[in-house]
Amino acid sequence: MNVRTIVVALLVALLLAAGALYVGNRSGALGTRSGLPLRVADGSISDLFGGPSDDQLVGIALLQLERAYYKPIDPQTPFHGVTSALVAYLHAKHIAAKLPDVRATGDPTVDAARLEREVAYAQSHYGAAAGRDQILEYALAGMMNSVDDPYTVYLSPREIQQLTETLNGGNFGGIGVYIFPLRNHEILLQPIEGLPADLAGMKVPLILDSVNGTRTGGLSSDVVQALIRGSAGTTVTIQAHLIQAPKSVRTFHIVREIIHVPTVHAKMENGFDYIRLSEFGETSAQEIHAALLDGRARGAKGYILDLRDNGGGLVDSAVAIVSYFVPRGATVVSEVDRAGHVAPQYADGATIAGLHPLVILVNKYTASASEITAGALQDYHLATLVGTQTFGKGVVQSIYAMPGNQGALKITIARYVTPRGRDIDHRGIRPDLIVDQSPDPRLIDTPADKQLAAAKARLRQLSNP
Repeated sequence: MNVRTIVVALLVALLLAAGALYVGNRSGALGTRSGLPLRVADGSISDLFGGPSDDQLVGIALLQLERAYYKPIDPQTPFHGVTSALVAYLHAKHIAAKLPDVRATGDPTVDAARLEREVAYAQSHYGAAAGRDQILEYALAGMMNSVDDPYTVYLSPREIQQLTETLNGGNFGGIGVYIFPLRNHEILLQPIEGLPADLAGMKVPLILDSVNGTRTGGLSSDVVQALIRGSAGTTVTIQAHLIQAPKSVRTFHIVREIIHVPTVHAKMENGFDYIRLSEFGETSAQEIHAALLDGRARGAKGYILDLRDNGGGLVDSAVAIVSYFVPRGATVVSEVDRAGHVAPQYADGATIAGLHPLVILVNKYTASASEITAGALQDYHLATLVGTQTFGKGVVQSIYAMPGNQGALKITIARYVTPRGRDIDHRGIRPDLIVDQSPDPRLIDTPADKQLAAAKARLRQLSNP
């Protein structure tokens, strides 16, 4: 597989390591994960633009954003982002800054030069007091943030260095949480049942406030990952609040562990094969395959695939799992770039006969690769979806190394659509049978689990027409 088609990279280099963060390698490797597809760019920006000086980086970033971002951008938007970020930073430094009123022309090359001049002006007039490098970094961050996409961000050299140190060395552990970057630039933590965060009392999804005293508002999910991770046996202090109650801040002192989480829990119950998938990891497809074959061998009358609270992972795993249900060559998911070019991914022919009827359980934390799986099987009328509307993550990012200052741009470059062309990003997937239930993981697979009860009722109905 080439870089164009893979969605996870090995931990062998700086950018590859940063790429692996997104997909949530098995929790044993990271202990935390975010669920969006990401890939490492085919080359760094220096490959595309040569070896520029630092004062050209803002212009180069604008050209890269304009070239790669998956949706058209109003030419004035990056200008506004840069100016707003610089003014806010300088005011925070108690500098009464006044910057030139720079307007976009719509010509990317001309606009790049104009932004370079604005940042150069800020550096020459306020660099002595505020720091030339800091002005540059705030300008780059403001530009990336301007498109209002929580997954399109600037990673500073310090953030990249932190990622490198935590990913490339030592005996690092985690606390057992999923990490979701929200559209308002907050971070949602979803504890994994039975792991350190859960055992320390984090029982429901929370909005992260700080890690070891470092405020996390506005930080990228990659950096939050690095802050949470650390050597096994050490303690990390997490402050977080309930989603709808910002003043309900709770403090958790959690001892990090090397986290090993099997991605599949399977059992036969009342003649049905119940399979719960926690993430789409490197071995998930094989684990699902074994569970399906075991259920079929034991005479399963139906199958339940539980994707609730599954934030995604490897898209390759999603394609492999869908391939067990659909014929060779069937489209599983398609990637659509800014120009409208469609790149489908097809089932690989590993179809298992007799996997019906099938019910898939989903909720508002079912995201990314989970939505790809559920959406494909719903499109082909091979599964009944039960639960609540899914999260709506359907975009893919690429990381571009910045020359000179050693930072990087992470840019959303494409969106995913289901076989029928449904765009799930910001929309999610509507279940066939809506069953409201609190997304409290403690309810899952218990007598109080109304969604699971509805899934079993649906299977009884389908298996006894």
